[in-house]
Amino acid sequence: MERIDASTLDLQEKVVSINRVSKTVKGGRIMKFAALVVVGDGNGIIGFGTGKAAEVPEAIRKGTEDAKKNLVRIARRGTTVPHETIGSFGATRVMIKPAPTGTGVIAGGAVRAVMEAAGILDVRTKSLRSNNPFNVVPATFAGLKSMMTAQEIAAKRGKTVKEIVG
Repeated sequence: MERIDASTLDLQEKVVSINRVSKTVKGGRIMKFAALVVVGDGNGIIGFGTGKAAEVPEAIRKGTEDAKKNLVRIARRGTTVPHETIGSFGATRVMIKPAPTGTGVIAGGAVRAVMEAAGILDVRTKSLRSNNPFNVVPATFAGLKSMMTAQEIAAKRGKTVKEIVG
């Protein structure tokens, strides 16, 4: 997997979820915020991260920094994904299917944020089992990272693209 330098890219950030979490200690409850952030250049490079802090802006900043450390390049075919796949993380499964041009992004909130950050304009998705954004986003990433273009598959098998596609 190639290392992608975040400093050279024009990344947009999307805050997917902000959660208030509390910890009970001897003196009472301590409230903190957990932020889930997705970053992407709109051209196939995406990353996600989480941050926790006492204030929301600080949690978002930490989440953005974490996301920039975990950037990956995903396979695309035009404005959609190359093939159907299911990504999983924990109990969550996310089904991702290619769609014809003009379909748009048919996805729930967490998956939609990832697809828009990646620059995927036409796709059908379905979140299966859990709908917790902190599990749905990593499941979506797992599905997108598992995708391969016809050229990558042909190179792996030692064949031509024509033999693979048909």
